[in-house]
Amino acid sequence: MRRGSDLESWWYVQDGKDAFQFRPGKVCHLMNPDINQEIYGMPEYLGALLSASLSHSADMFRKLYYDNGSHAGCIIYIGAAQVNRESMDSLKETLQGARGGGAFKNVLIHAPNGGKEGVQILPFQQITAKDEFMNVKAASRDDVLAAHRVPPQLMGAMPGEKSAFGDVEKAARVYAINELMPVMEAMKHINDWLGEEVIRFNPYALLDTQPTS
Repeated sequence: MRRGSDLESWWYVQDGKDAFQFRPGKVCHLMNPDINQEIYGMPEYLGALLSASLSHSADMFRKLYYDNGSHAGCIIYIGAAQVNRESMDSLKETLQGARGGGAFKNVLIHAPNGGKEGVQILPFQQITAKDEFMNVKAASRDDVLAAHRVPPQLMGAMPGEKSAFGDVEKAARVYAINELMPVMEAMKHINDWLGEEVIRFNPYALLDTQPTS
């Protein structure tokens, strides 16, 4: 969907096909204003897309780690001079095949006469990236919640150790007043645009009852 240069016309543009122009007055645009995008507006969640992508990457890393047998990468050091090229190529293929999904990589070093021991397996330091999984998930979750301004207890999120989210009813009331009501009022613009009531919202139950002390 593209907006015309006159800001009144709308076009449906698809690769490989002719652009289709909608008749005037057939498209209702509920724009979320933004000083950097005055033609289309910007969604409020846009700033959290990177955090959502980071959370997805953390999930994929964790999955690949377990698919790989929970094995981190290591350095295989071969200092024996008697190892021939065919044996080294065979070892490389074996290591590549045993890497699973590729959460970690192994490093193969062949240094003939390079040490007193012929073959050594040197594990990397304990993988801190794996241990940071929960921190990454928590930080990215907070970013996404902040972008949508949703109280975590309304999303089913669990509080951390020795902490609590507070009264869920009060949080729901504030969320309804500060977030839901403005969105509902904005969507009622469609009624004005059409000249008849086609959108109507039921009253929020918690706002019709007295808050508990």
